[in-house]
Amino acid sequence: MSSSSGQPPRQALLGGVPSTIPDIPVSAVLLALFVAGGATHLTIFVRNRRRGPEHHFFFSFLLFVFPVTRVAALSLRIAWARARDDADVALAATVFTAAGVLILFIVNLILARRVVRALHPRLGRHPALTHAFRALLATIVAILVMVVVCTVHSSLGADAAARAKERDVLRFAGVYMTVVALLPAVAVALAWAVPNRGPHHPPEPLGTGPMWAKVALLGFASLLLTLGAGFRVGVNFAAKPVGQEQWYHSKPAFYCFNFVLDLIVVYSYAIFRFDRMFHIPPVEPKSSASGHSSGDDKEAAHGSGPQQHPGLGLNAEKGSFGESGRDLMDKHRDSGAGHYEV
Repeated sequence: MSSSSGQPPRQALLGGVPSTIPDIPVSAVLLALFVAGGATHLTIFVRNRRRGPEHHFFFSFLLFVFPVTRVAALSLRIAWARARDDADVALAATVFTAAGVLILFIVNLILARRVVRALHPRLGRHPALTHAFRALLATIVAILVMVVVCTVHSSLGADAAARAKERDVLRFAGVYMTVVALLPAVAVALAWAVPNRGPHHPPEPLGTGPMWAKVALLGFASLLLTLGAGFRVGVNFAAKPVGQEQWYHSKPAFYCFNFVLDLIVVYSYAIFRFDRMFHIPPVEPKSSASGHSSGDDKEAAHGSGPQQHPGLGLNAEKGSFGESGRDLMDKHRDSGAGHYEV
């Protein structure tokens, strides 16, 4: 049943209006791959959780949520292919396709911050950087709201002047998200390249494996997402009217830059076990109130006696590493089990 709540597009759409062939088979294959990827990350998350809070890694759950959004987007595209005149389904498919990838952007930003804090603890825990990071996350949410509102309003028959302004907003949002996608790669590359010259704040261990592997994996994922975001914003700037579609409006371009790149990131994080590479075990509770730490160590876990290294939260007997208890962006509390970073 067709819907008349929207208007036919005046500009060529990335991927065009879906059809039974080839969109339904292609979407079904991608959907199955996202289901498998999401199930893998959920399995890892559940197994780690069962092993105890010291193995808990919340980002594995987010890497399950992201494929769910992609499954929703592909399901809506299949429904759109079966009802090509339904403007409501078309709008929902467009919104889900554009919005879901923000989950990966946020995950990469938080992981990049962990790498920076491990390589440069004093800089990574500076209050100014903490506030800037929280402000950045807030702007991402604001940009998402702007994109959804402008997309919905434009599809409901706004006048020419309003559509022009909304296009400008969408282009700005696209450029901003491309920069956000690139930030993790730039941050970890600079943190890795610039040596730590602070004798009182040496590099801290992070997860398992060498630091270069973490920098390489995160940089690779960030660059892939930047490629996809940059392609989408480029299409917005090179808009063409319906009937004058270019190669970048084709279906292969649509599926590759919107879904295949995301799949590579999802499976890369599962294959290389990013839950181990970027994991920070919980801070173990003190058994004694003795000991002290300097003012620069206030962001780290408090220790006592020779078993805990001030500033690093290192337990010498068990080899576990603690993190800051003040950073609300990276902490997660589990009643009765202390606290641990997500």
